[in-house]
Formats: sequence, C-alpha cells, structure tokens
Amino acid sequence: MKALLLVDIQNGFCPGGNLPVPDGDKVVAVANSLIDSGKYDLIVASQDWHPPGHGSFASAHPGAAPFEIGELSGKPQMMWPDHCIQGTRDAELHPALKSAEIDLIQQKGENPDIDSYSAFRDNDRDASTGLSDFLEDQGVTDLDVCGLATDYCVKFSALDALEMMPGVRVRFIEDASRGITSEGVAAAVSEMRTHGIAIIDSAEVLVG
Repeated sequence: MKALLLVDIQNGFCPGGNLPVPDGDKVVAVANSLIDSGKYDLIVASQDWHPPGHGSFASAHPGAAPFEIGELSGKPQMMWPDHCIQGTRDAELHPALKSAEIDLIQQKGENPDIDSYSAFRDNDRDASTGLSDFLEDQGVTDLDVCGLATDYCVKFSALDALEMMPGVRVRFIEDASRGITSEGVAAAVSEMRTHGIAIIDSAEVLVG
C-alpha cells in the first residue's frame, strides 16, 4: 500500500500568502503529476489550521516581530506572521492543486498554546493528530512526503512518519518541495538522509 503525503500546499505558503515560501507555488504542478500518476493507493494532505491569535504568531506577543525567536508555553518558538487562519483564503489548499483526488485532509496547529509543524503530532511530540493511526489502519507500507516547507513542516512530518510508523518506508520527494532558506533546506535534507529517509525526485516515482 503506497501513500503520498502532501504537506501544507496552501495559499498561505505560496506567493501572495501571508507566509510565502520562495517559489512555493512551483510544487503544485509536480504534486498534480504525482496525484495523476496512478502510483499511489492513497493520497493524503496536511493543512495548517490555526485559530486567530495562535501563540506562534508574533502578533500575539506585544513587541515581538516575525521571524525572531520568542517563547510559547515556556519553550523557544519562532514567531511567525499570522498565517493559515481557520476559514480564511490563506488557509485553503492551493486552488490549482487537484484536491478532489485527496482521500484525507489532516488539519493541524489548532491548539493555540503549541505549534505543530508535523502532520503527525505537535511540536511537544505529545498530542497526535491521528494521521499515523489512519495510515496504519489503511495498511500503508510506503509513504512519500513532499510539499511546504522542506525545512519545517515537511522535514518534521517525514521524521515523525519514520518514528511513529516502524517498518514503513519513507521517502522525500525533493522537486515537489520548497523551503524557506537554502541553508535550511540543505540541513533538512541531510538530517532526513541521516535518519534513513530516501531522497528522490518525482521522475523516480513517475517512471518507477
């Protein structure tokens, strides 16, 4: 059972969004080709789904500025611009993404007191979203991960998949992903590879 996890391919992380990833919209066409490939038995997507005033927003902390390190629930926290607020266009999946073909959309980041980069659990590694249980119940043996952003939500989703679903083969599709900084992407790819996650591109899926 092969599954594809599309991480946070949302308006908020694409050009024109509140927290745009450079060239974030370029992943959409690649993701659509993967969706159309017929290579996957199951297609799932994660969706950042923050309540207004989420604690990871700089605006929730007087005097804080986006992209500086602050504190949330007693732990260091990157302060982000307000983004992907529930029910807003910013939180919607990119309109060109073939969303009708997605079997499950897993929302995350709803607890205002803790951020959730991973599609599988919050940053405290405490509260699970239930995605790993769903995939295991479906009998998934192989999981390909891609989306936005490589150096945050994609990386943590891939690493959590590996840890929370022992025996499942996890691969990262590099050309179907974009990151916030080149240095962050390089470090994320290195970390994933070190943990045994295969680094591939979409051509390996499409011709495989």
